[in-house]
Formats: sequence, structure tokens, C-alpha cells
Amino acid sequence: MPHRLTLLPDTFAVCRLEPQDAIPAWAMAGSFSSITRTTEELSIVCDQAVVPDGVRCERDWRCFKLAGPIPFTMVGVLASLVTPLADAGISVFAISTFDTDYVLVKEAEYQTAVASLRRAGHSVEGVLP
Repeated sequence: MPHRLTLLPDTFAVCRLEPQDAIPAWAMAGSFSSITRTTEELSIVCDQAVVPDGVRCERDWRCFKLAGPIPFTMVGVLASLVTPLADAGISVFAISTFDTDYVLVKEAEYQTAVASLRRAGHSVEGVLP
């Protein structure tokens, strides 16, 4: 089933803090952030421009947002997005929310990701030149 995706305009960082750390204010700056705490880590995805120097992170991620809301009963949605990317040798970082899914790819591979998603029948909007 083809889906509609939009490329978010910012470049993102995926950060790792210690599990007991407080959520820093910078983590919620910008239009998109995802914060997950486990017993092993505090993981933050946010606009990389707000991440202070010295924070352990992977920078230069681009983010595709799947048009939602997606019903919980819909099967294979994320697989339909990540399979063509995996076939193209592109690693992903996926985030799911109540309403939709987000797929992040490294900026160096984002043009290849767009082409792969389109070949799989998905539409991708907001693409940069």
C-alpha cells in the first residue's frame, strides 16, 4: 500500500544521556522531539542545532513523517517504508507515535532514500534540492 510522506525541514540529532539524567530543556526546543527513557538510557531525538557541544549524539539525520493518523489495526506500514530502504542499503532510525511513524535516515543518504521510497510507490513531499 503506498503512503504519503513529508520530509521535515530540520536536521536532527539522536542523543544518548544517562538513564537517571533529567530531561534537558534543549531537548524540547524546535518543532519535533522524541524522548524515550529506559533503564539503560535516556534517548532524545531533536533539532541538532539545539544540542550543546559535548552531548553524546549522532548528528545529520533527516526525518520523513508518514501522513497519519494510522490506525493501530493497520499491518505492515513501517515495513513498507523500511524494506525499500534496507534493500538500498540505507540504515534507519524509526520512531512511532500514537498517530503516525517517523523514519530518519542519515543526510548523506537522504536523496537515495527518497528515490527508493518513490520506486516503492510512496509519495514524498518537502524534498530539498
